[in-house]
Amino acid sequence: MSHFVLVTLHLFAAIMFVGTVFFEVLILEGIRKPVGRETMRTVETAIGRRARRLMPFVMAILYGAGIAMAWQYREDLAHPFESSFATLLSIKIVLALSVLVHFITAITLSARGKLKSRHFKLIHLSVFCHVVLIVFLAKAMFYIAW
Repeated sequence: MSHFVLVTLHLFAAIMFVGTVFFEVLILEGIRKPVGRETMRTVETAIGRRARRLMPFVMAILYGAGIAMAWQYREDLAHPFESSFATLLSIKIVLALSVLVHFITAITLSARGKLKSRHFKLIHLSVFCHVVLIVFLAKAMFYIAW
């Protein structure tokens, strides 16, 4: 598959995933108090149901394209501290793996009926911080050198 196709798939999936995280953290958290606990619980449940149907496909495309692109840099990744590019890409990959663990944790807790509002909030805040750093690193690794 061409690099252009991989980058495009990765970018569209990232927009969808990161956009969802931004919406949940910046918009939904802002309406938590005015809407009330019961309504918020209903909204979170509905979002969770939709996310369980849609996000696995988004994540598969996001990570599949990401792995395919990272494969092209396997020589650099074999020596992550020899260049700023390899170091930043390695950090980006570690953060992406952490996001995947968060995602799997949220899906597992939700499927077991144990995803409480507090968990929902903490997981989303953590993922939000991760994706902000990942987006920064996605550009920084091509522009920052030491």
